[in-house]
Amino acid sequence: MSQKSKVEPHVGRLGYLQALVTEFQETESQNAKEQVLANLANFAYDPSNYQYLRQLQVLDLFLDSLSEENETLVEFAIGGLCNLCSDRTNKEHILQTGGLPLIINCLSSPNEETVLSAVTTILYLSSPGPGAPPALTARPVVQCMLRFSLSANPRLRNLAHIFLEDVCPPSQVAEARCQSAHSALGIPLPKTEAPQQP
Repeated sequence: MSQKSKVEPHVGRLGYLQALVTEFQETESQNAKEQVLANLANFAYDPSNYQYLRQLQVLDLFLDSLSEENETLVEFAIGGLCNLCSDRTNKEHILQTGGLPLIINCLSSPNEETVLSAVTTILYLSSPGPGAPPALTARPVVQCMLRFSLSANPRLRNLAHIFLEDVCPPSQVAEARCQSAHSALGIPLPKTEAPQQP
């Protein structure tokens, strides 16, 4: 929201979220879209907002935004999905609407935060046992995680190790290692940004 918020203070949580969604859909400003999507992703942290976010189809808005060329929109969208997918209903919606390939595509982002959120989302979407979608542990994903397990970034490295140890059977990891020798099908590691000095 580029200027002052256009939302009346008395509208309540649902009204406020509706106003954010409407602003996102109507604005032509990329900066305003980024700010609104960041706000919606922040609201996705709170489980008390899940019902409203589902009602307003914010999960679909996040999924649609994963296909944007604007990397900032993709970062906020995958962050919002990451916040929402620990909830069973949200998780089922993401899987049933074909969101998994869009999330897997985020693994190849040059933006490190996007990749971290994508890996975390994949971890949340994986279910122990036979309920996990096969695409989660497809060879390209496992090979990508093997590559991420070599990352200099400890957060990415640790998330990749968790995926490889908790989601994939050891035989599948061994097979992926033998097939690619960590090539990850040319998926580059995300760029690590140096911490900013105050």
